[in-house]
Amino acid sequence: MDERVYDLIFILQPATPEEETDKLIATLQQTATERGGTVEKTEKWGTKRLAYRVAKNREGYFVYMVLRSTNSEMVKELERRLKVSDAVIKFQTIRLDEELKRQKKLVQRRERRASRRPRKAAAAPSAPPSAPPPSAPAPEPAAAAS
Repeated sequence: MDERVYDLIFILQPATPEEETDKLIATLQQTATERGGTVEKTEKWGTKRLAYRVAKNREGYFVYMVLRSTNSEMVKELERRLKVSDAVIKFQTIRLDEELKRQKKLVQRRERRASRRPRKAAAAPSAPPSAPPPSAPAPEPAAAAS
């Protein structure tokens, strides 16, 4: 089975103590490794204003994680833990590898099309377009016969 890449973003209540935030992140990292996944990156984005109220909060503490796994059960377990945590007000997990595959496929398709299409060679500098040929002089009116 292919290794999958996931983005996990969750929002904590803004009043959550730093120790509790670190404890939750450590728990999620430990769960991921126990289930056969790896945590590539963890970023604490800090407190940000929300676009709309979530669980009566106008602000939230954002945490971003990048995960790799071949086992989808890992994501289910992480989401279950986030659901039962009181500090978490919202979370979202996104599977990225499908999008990466799609982008790679588009690039390959463009390269194939470009290779089939003949490239326009740099045209040799040709003479500038010439002026239209001079028109023949109009026939003079014939002289009246005398």
